[in-house]
Amino acid sequence: MTIKIAETEHEIRSCYTVMRELRTHLNEQEFVERVAVMSPAGYRLSYIEAQGQVVAVAGFRPGHNLAWGRFIYVDDLVTLASSRSKGYGRQLIEWLRLYAKEHGCGQLHLDSGLQRADAHRFYEREGVNKTSYHFAEVLGL
Repeated sequence: MTIKIAETEHEIRSCYTVMRELRTHLNEQEFVERVAVMSPAGYRLSYIEAQGQVVAVAGFRPGHNLAWGRFIYVDDLVTLASSRSKGYGRQLIEWLRLYAKEHGCGQLHLDSGLQRADAHRFYEREGVNKTSYHFAEVLGL
């Protein structure tokens, strides 16, 4: 199975059906616009197609900080509900690891909402360890 990076607007739009399962607050146009705004800073969408349909998507970006050095941060990782348990998520994680190494990144990081227990089991099964809590405050802009 080939994993591709969405580069055209058409490819980005084709990822929306999968992404809306994770980012339910975004409509398709908002999704496309946000990807366009984030892309110059390195955000990318990788995806897997099966039978002509996108079935799994990972949104990720490179970073560099004092704590981790060069790293890949996975903002989004989702598989269509109807396509889960078919190995697509595992393939994306493996591909992200390889991509990170090929781009000089020594670590892969992601956050996952506290309510996503199934995702947590998946990440731990795939060797992605729970290492911290993420704190946030909505500033009301």
